Amino acid sequence: MTEQLRLMAVHAHPDDESSKGAATMAKYVSEGVDVLVVTCTGGERGSILNPKLQGDKYIEEHIHEVRKKEMDEAREILGIKQEWLGFVDSGLPEGDPLPPLPEGCFALEDVDKAAGELVRKIRAFRPQVITTYDENGGYPHPDHIMTHKISMVAFDGAGDTEKFPEDEFGPAYRPSKLYYNQGFNKPRTLALHHALLDRGMESPYGEWLERWKEFERVERTLTTHVPCADFFEIRDKALIAHATQIDPDGGWFRVPMEIQKEVWPTEEYELAKSLVDTSLPEDDLFAGVRENA
Repeated sequence: MTEQLRLMAVHAHPDDESSKGAATMAKYVSEGVDVLVVTCTGGERGSILNPKLQGDKYIEEHIHEVRKKEMDEAREILGIKQEWLGFVDSGLPEGDPLPPLPEGCFALEDVDKAAGELVRKIRAFRPQVITTYDENGGYPHPDHIMTHKISMVAFDGAGDTEKFPEDEFGPAYRPSKLYYNQGFNKPRTLALHHALLDRGMESPYGEWLERWKEFERVERTLTTHVPCADFFEIRDKALIAHATQIDPDGGWFRVPMEIQKEVWPTEEYELAKSLVDTSLPEDDLFAGVRENA
């Protein structure tokens, strides 16, 4: 290789990097790829989802610091770099009708202005490949949808010196590929669901599949399957590091590791933009980039 390969993963909250593409990142780190996670918000308005920690007054009063510490632990486990974009968590609105989003939150920021902060990161790190969320956010959390919006603007804007002048945002740079994380996809869910039932085991995916029918969710195109089963344990350790968000006895870990590795040993992505030639389907986010590096 004549040039260092670099991967940037843009996520909404601390813990998203460990639940979406973590094994892929750990795999690339093991191969010498420079991996940077950019976290758009501090997760300040995230609920404490681990029942073992609910009601803890210290955590409730210091949630920002607690989630930052959890992110530091996950970063060390994955072997990645991580930087904050500095925006404030929007929270997940609930109710009918939905309440307005809180003033000053990430989802209410001007898209181009917020994208400019991501352009700074892209120009400084110079990743060939960026991963983010699709236009639905993976699921419709306002911060995930905003992450998609600014990622799309920043991917093009990193090379646009008129919109984002070099004297303010750094030397122009054009990434080669942009992917959407699609790890929560129906083919994977069905494969694991039936594998468990065929073995006489209980599946945690029955309700998921019913919800898919209810919402008539349009299936995405899975262009890229990255083999990374050897790093599933690292992924799970990083996820458990986000203790306020993840119950180690919860649904995330109900499928035995050996079944995961046998039945579905990859993580999936959807190629959204590419400035290099590549053939689909792929098994490498850097397909078409390595040849030119």
